[in-house]
Amino acid sequence: MAANLLDGTSVAKAIKEEVAAAVAEYRERDLRPGLAAVLVGNDPASHIYVSSKVKTCEALGLYSEKIELPETTSTAELLALVQELNARDEIDGILVQMPLPAHIDAKVILTAVDPGKDVDGLHPVNAGRLALNEDGLRPCTPAGIVEMLERYDIKISGANVVVLGRSRLVGLPMALLLLHKNATVTVCHSRTRDLPAVTGRADILVAAIGRMAMVDGSFIKPGAVVVDVGMNHVKSREDLERLYPDNPKRRAAFDKNGYTLVGDVNPQEAMATASYFTPVPGGVGPLTIAMLMKNTLTAMKMRRGS
Repeated sequence: MAANLLDGTSVAKAIKEEVAAAVAEYRERDLRPGLAAVLVGNDPASHIYVSSKVKTCEALGLYSEKIELPETTSTAELLALVQELNARDEIDGILVQMPLPAHIDAKVILTAVDPGKDVDGLHPVNAGRLALNEDGLRPCTPAGIVEMLERYDIKISGANVVVLGRSRLVGLPMALLLLHKNATVTVCHSRTRDLPAVTGRADILVAAIGRMAMVDGSFIKPGAVVVDVGMNHVKSREDLERLYPDNPKRRAAFDKNGYTLVGDVNPQEAMATASYFTPVPGGVGPLTIAMLMKNTLTAMKMRRGS
């Protein structure tokens, strides 16, 4: 039996509808969540991401500002801007789009953001609050995954969960969020011995390791829930035929663009083995912007005590 798909697009739509309804109520009280998105340099993907975030703010009724700075911006200049945004009362969330140009000290910039406005949930203070299971802003992608699992009534409490990857952005916060939901969590990485044997015990497997279709059927317990966080380009026809045999839609995308997308999980083998599986695209990806909007609303409520 083929796995059921976890539709991140529909979950993201529901989250955004809830945010829009809450924002409308706050605007009747002359309160409006505000997000400042800061973009440095000319990275094309970053421009697309930031424009999408600003457009979503407008659609949901949030106030937003897109601040574009030249590639030559220094750490000191960007730091001064962050401090100015920290002080502005109408700004509830600050997003500094990564990656920054190599000459800017990203750690200094991220640490300078007011933790109460850190809607990416990456500030050390928010990381500490997450570790201690205290109220705070959570990283968007892991928080979105938890929302998706809960909205599909997938039982987390008591489940054996394996998180494949230990990044600050996804792996570590994912493990902590699931631990706080009473899962038994194992974190795996490149040094883990006999990886398929470890992941093969998971009731829920979250793959966030950044390697194209590395997770095959040998990694997956029959009937497991598989969440694929990866986003990789399939650039060779050999890989296309291996990963998407008899898939005309993928072939058309490959012929048009020179690539198609795949996650960290082999989709054919996951669909044949898992009970639930997130497609790529359309699984985890749409949740990130939806949770950014929810975090901006949460930041406003926390800051204003409302």
